[in-house]
Amino acid sequence: MASVILFLTVVGSIFGLASAGVADNRVDTFGKQQNGSCDLPEALVKEIRGYQPIVNKIVDKIVNGEYAGRTWDSLAELVDTFGARVAGSEQLEKAIDYVIDKMQADGLENVHTENATVPHWVRGYESAELVKPFRKNLPLLGLGSSVGTPRGGIIAEVLAVESFKEFETIPAEQVRGKIVVFSPVWESYGRTVVYRSQAASVASRKGAVAALVRSITPFSIGSPHTGQQHYQDDVKKIPVACITVEDAQMLLRKYRRGEQMEIHLEMADRPMDPVVSRNTIGELVGTTYTDTSVVVVSGHLDSWDVGVGAMDDGGGAMISWKALTYLKAMGLRPRRTIRAILWTGEEEGLYGGAAYKEAHKPQEQKEFNFFFESDIGTFEPRGLDFVGNADAECIFREIVKLMGPLNATEFETPTDGGPDISHWTTRGFPGASLLNKNEKYFWFHHSAGDTMAVEDPKNLDKCAALWAAAAYVVADLSISMPKDVQP
Repeated sequence: MASVILFLTVVGSIFGLASAGVADNRVDTFGKQQNGSCDLPEALVKEIRGYQPIVNKIVDKIVNGEYAGRTWDSLAELVDTFGARVAGSEQLEKAIDYVIDKMQADGLENVHTENATVPHWVRGYESAELVKPFRKNLPLLGLGSSVGTPRGGIIAEVLAVESFKEFETIPAEQVRGKIVVFSPVWESYGRTVVYRSQAASVASRKGAVAALVRSITPFSIGSPHTGQQHYQDDVKKIPVACITVEDAQMLLRKYRRGEQMEIHLEMADRPMDPVVSRNTIGELVGTTYTDTSVVVVSGHLDSWDVGVGAMDDGGGAMISWKALTYLKAMGLRPRRTIRAILWTGEEEGLYGGAAYKEAHKPQEQKEFNFFFESDIGTFEPRGLDFVGNADAECIFREIVKLMGPLNATEFETPTDGGPDISHWTTRGFPGASLLNKNEKYFWFHHSAGDTMAVEDPKNLDKCAALWAAAAYVVADLSISMPKDVQP
């Protein structure tokens, strides 16, 4: 009973203060207990459960009603019109202009862009061929920021290893002048991707002339996967590319048998000067807090230059945009503004998010209430990840329980909540990312297979419904989400 009295007292003082950020400091007096259980005030639990009819309406309209299939159609139109949208490209900037026009046509408010400087790297002619002991084409994709080979390419002997640890044992004189092939065992994306990002620098430090890396995927049918890599400051830049899982494993087996191999590698890839791109923004303006306590829903609009970025991250960007479109069409306008942000330059290093953070940092504690990001697939939804303090976690757990009509009530607590929004969630802002049945996500990730063929219309509807419903509830609650923000 004491906690209920406390809640009512706090809420009584919140309505006039939430926009100034005071509510965030006052509501953290309840929630998760020392034993890990949640003890929310009964009045707050009742308020959250009272949103069930609205959630049911949102789900029914998007999944079964007049908006069913529209998210998939819109995504297909986007990727069919512009194809791949790599940072620095004309295709990305034209896609941004297109989205701005479409957001305005949807009736979203405060539609605009905000600049972000992004890397510009251009893939040129690429070819790799095993020329000794026999000839075999080796499909490959250069990694982002890779330099090219001299014109005509290079022919060099192959040295193949399974791990960085194994490579450490090889003297530099045995590496110098060779093409190093790294064929690591897939453990997980988070653990294995280090080979993609660091292979060139590790090999170069011992004098290698190029590095080839097993594609960072658990499954392959002869398909190379690209991605960003980063040269360390103290090494000579050498060409680096991913080859197929099958070829990487074959080269490792042959090397371990003592076979001498040579590869002819030619890459005309070109790192260029950075360019200015744009984050794309539209809003559903709140009824009470119009420019403070904003709830952000987001995904990134840029992609790699292979495939069309339907999965990574066209689906996440589209459900963030269309969540607002559908809420407005249903006449559902929450107390707080919901802001859709379609980030730019995510693939090369979260450049859009970084630029937005710096531009909004002076007022960020007052401006932002909660962040959503979808960037790990839009397959059948399971629930939501959450990052934030203990009190916000207890509140959000209750909100996720409302998603029963979608069978999406799972709740997990990762470390950062999502790539671009990690600029905020790692500093104490609460946030969430989409949990979905994405076991095959990395089969297609950063490859030519990232197309509309991997997007299911019904599942995309469910993801859009989950996004719209969760964002609406967070944005309409009588209290702001608690946060413990660090500079």
